[in-house]
Formats: sequence, structure tokens, C-alpha cells
Amino acid sequence: MGRGRKGRDISGWLVVDKPAGLTSTAVVNKVRWALEAKKAGHAGTLDPAATGVLAIALGEATKTVPYITDALKCYRFTVRLGAATNTDDAEGEVIATAEARPTDAQITAALPAFTGQIMQVPPKFSAVKVDGERAYALARDGEDVELAARPLWVDSLDLIARPDADHVELEMVCGKGGYVRSIARDLGETLGCLGHVLTLRRTWSGPFEAEDGLSLDEVERLARTPELDTFLRPLEEGLADLPELPATPEGAARLRNGNPGQVLASDVEYGDEAWASLDGKAVAVGSYRAGELHPSRVFNQ
Repeated sequence: MGRGRKGRDISGWLVVDKPAGLTSTAVVNKVRWALEAKKAGHAGTLDPAATGVLAIALGEATKTVPYITDALKCYRFTVRLGAATNTDDAEGEVIATAEARPTDAQITAALPAFTGQIMQVPPKFSAVKVDGERAYALARDGEDVELAARPLWVDSLDLIARPDADHVELEMVCGKGGYVRSIARDLGETLGCLGHVLTLRRTWSGPFEAEDGLSLDEVERLARTPELDTFLRPLEEGLADLPELPATPEGAARLRNGNPGQVLASDVEYGDEAWASLDGKAVAVGSYRAGELHPSRVFNQ
């Protein structure tokens, strides 16, 4: 018989302001160690060079990760104009340069083409799979990787600052699966000046904001102390974009067993996804049907 995973049955969200230089997985592992948590995951990978919100789910909160992954996110980033790299960021090799430099007005005029529902080709150095292999692994081996364009919802893309002719600071709010590096690359090509990401910071992700996050130094300082637990946020915050339906005690008991359970009347429409609560605690997520919630995920808390 296999051994169960050791650790505490602790549930909730810990928001970390990720530093540059570490992978998202490395940060998750550090948090899991610091909280002695049995189970942990994260909502939305950040490149090693990127900073900002990394929302880490623990225990039962890992069941709400898809709702944060699907939520809108905000990125503040600086594009270096005049050069393209093979990775579309400053970590790669320069593969082309250009002398042209657009005006602020030209940049502003180009941005609307990158908003709304767009098609975006991921960077060749990305985790997208090609025939079962990661694109970055194939690219590192010198293979010419051709990636298919995929849809992305861009809610807004704005010019924030122009420090000098070679740099532009932008802010983008987008949905799931967006590559800021691709935006920088494609904008540079559109403007005829080329470009790549120089710095990247995720300022918020769904309900979580970078300014509310702990630094990794703080996580390490408070590791394995009761004080670190006080920074945990309830798993219900991961359900902020879904309507809440209070359950009856009998309905909650049925939901916990994976059966449809009675919830109180609401303006939620038939078939809509919602979450049921009892005394403010999440019981289940599922589909609302005529006074009942039909669960797809059940929370043990």
C-alpha cells in the first residue's frame, strides 16, 4: 500500500508577490514547505523573469484554481523597441534589429488592433505542447517550431509611459492563456520597429492584487509559524466571479455526498454555474436547476 502525502490539511489561498529569477513551481514548493501543506497549486504561471501576483491554492482551494485561471488578469510591462529576440523577451538572443522608432501617437493608434477577441501565436520558447513535446524544448534543440494561433480576449491595452525613444510601458488586461511576449513581438512588427519584453509584472489576477501579496522573503521568515497562517485567505475568494447560493442544511448534506441539494431562491438562471454555501462556507460548485444545485465539485471543509 502506498504512503499518503505528509503534511497539514490546510485550505485557502496565499497570495505571493513573486520575485524575478524563480519559476512559479519553485515558489509553490517554497510556500507548501513553509505552511507544511499537504497539497498546493497555483493559478496562472509566470515566467521566471516576471514578478507580481502568484495566487497559491492550498488543500480544498485547489478545486477553485480553474476559476482564477479563467479570470481577467492585469499586466504592466516594458517593451524594448528596435530589436527582436528568439524568446520575445530580454532573456533571449537578438535575431533582428530596426532603426525605426514610432511616435507615441503611432503606438496609441496601433493598440486597438490588439484588443477584443484576437488570435495570438505563442512564443516559440513557451510551454505549449507540439506532438507531445514542450515548444521550448524543441526550440532549444534548434528545431524550427511552428505554433498555431489561438484565441485570446484582451479587455484593454493602454500606453502608460514612454521613458525614451527605445522603451514603452504598457498595461494589458486579458483573459486566460495570454502571452505578453507575443503582444510585444507583434506590436513591434506592426509598428515596423520590432520589439521584445524587457520587464513584466502581473499587478492583479481575479480578486488577488500584488500589493496585498507577501514577498518570498516574508514567507521564508514566517515559515512554519502560526503567524504565516494568518495571511491565508478563504477558498471562497477563488469563487468570487460565481454567484453564491445559500444552501439549506439538508441541501448542504446532500451536496457533500455528491447529490443535488436544495438552495435558496435566487435570480440565477437555469443551468448557470454557481456555488452553494452554508454559514458562509463553500459546500459545492455546480449547475443551478430549479431550486437545486447539481454539484460538479464538492468541498470538504
